[in-house]
Amino acid sequence: MEKIVLKPIGYVSQGMPVDKTVKWNRWTDPSTIIINEEYRPGLEGLEEYSHVFIIYFMHVSHPAELKIRPRSRADMPEVGVFASRAPSRPNPIGLTVCKLLEVGEGFLKVVGLDAYTGTPVLDIKPYDYYDVIKQPKVPSWFEKIWVERNNNLSTENP
Repeated sequence: MEKIVLKPIGYVSQGMPVDKTVKWNRWTDPSTIIINEEYRPGLEGLEEYSHVFIIYFMHVSHPAELKIRPRSRADMPEVGVFASRAPSRPNPIGLTVCKLLEVGEGFLKVVGLDAYTGTPVLDIKPYDYYDVIKQPKVPSWFEKIWVERNNNLSTENP
């Protein structure tokens, strides 16, 4: 098989801090993505959307594990990495739906991004009606995490 080479279109200049002692909330604290000069014309029209997919290379990741426990919790069943959103993946590519706050001259401001400052951004895609799935089927362990998370949140995700 051929080797795949991807060229980042930009990077996260302000995002999730690597230092876990720094207080940061992905649902309220905006992230800034700088777009490389050559790709800036591709931003035209993006401001008309409320949400975007940010696809990025998880450059601060762990070695790939094919079996994991969601959120590293002992009370969760062991599942394959492809049945989870764990960061330790064979190809550390991240995908997040973010609320689009601003499209500026060569940058985006978003809320909801779970990528570290310095993360290479591979692509941006608008979120539209094709991307809405009502009531997707999910495993019971995911439901448990979701309910716990939402019971503990003071601010809902965008």
